[in-house]
Amino acid sequence: MKSIKTLVSALALATGTVSFPFYAAATAAVSAAAPVQVQQIRNATAKIHYGGKTFLVDPFLAKKGIYAGFPDTFHSELRNPTVELPLAVTDIMKGVDAVIVTHTHLDHWDGGDQTFISKATPLFVQHEADAKLIRSQGYTNVHILTGTTEFEGVHLTKAGGRHGTEEMYSKKPLGDALGEAMGVVFQASGAKTIYLVDDTVWNATVDDTLAKFKPDVIILNAGDARMKSYTGSIIMGKDDVLHAYQAMPSATIIAVHMDAINHMTLSRKELREHVKQHKIGDRVRIPSDGDILKF
Repeated sequence: MKSIKTLVSALALATGTVSFPFYAAATAAVSAAAPVQVQQIRNATAKIHYGGKTFLVDPFLAKKGIYAGFPDTFHSELRNPTVELPLAVTDIMKGVDAVIVTHTHLDHWDGGDQTFISKATPLFVQHEADAKLIRSQGYTNVHILTGTTEFEGVHLTKAGGRHGTEEMYSKKPLGDALGEAMGVVFQASGAKTIYLVDDTVWNATVDDTLAKFKPDVIILNAGDARMKSYTGSIIMGKDDVLHAYQAMPSATIIAVHMDAINHMTLSRKELREHVKQHKIGDRVRIPSDGDILKF
């Protein structure tokens, strides 16, 4: 029980209070020629250049080995993150217009332990609980993502998910520790639609989002993270990459969230072999840290 409580604390390393009005209203339509670019940073951290704006997603900017492995998970003896960032944090932060935090598990948000992100940066979260946590760390421009949120011409839609199996959610306090995590759909005039699926297992909500938005680019957290004593993953894995390829025959799938956190059980190497075996490499991308993909 003590280790589960430690997991609860470790996964939810964040805290908040003050609210500020949302400053960014929609502006002129984005040019049809506006490029879409996704740079894989590390784990679930990415820079997405979209609609003329740059979004930093799930910033986990710690140096290698700063944190203990998540207790009650696979390979908990390893320290997190297990690898260094591919470039300096100052370079990662260059040009960032806004930050999206899909949920406040430590490997998606270590904002309380670093000072690289300006406290006034526009920051989008999934609900009031996460907003409160992050505001308490001194961030003053925190906003809750909805189905109608626009940021300077970019439409951001919150998508649901399930960060684990029903068995896991039925157990307390594990279910509370897993909590909620959101996906995000990016849309702008003349730009390809991106669906950032984030930390979820495949479920009906993912199917519904794919059917509704028909994304051109799908970003899957595919590291197959595992808990001890439980069957099943808390995020997607290699079979889900194949599923996405088959479900959306015109979309490009970007597989991330591997090779950086202790409880990931799927490596990029293994996934590349899986992709090759199933002959789906024409539309599946598995970027290394620092790689830039353009659409």
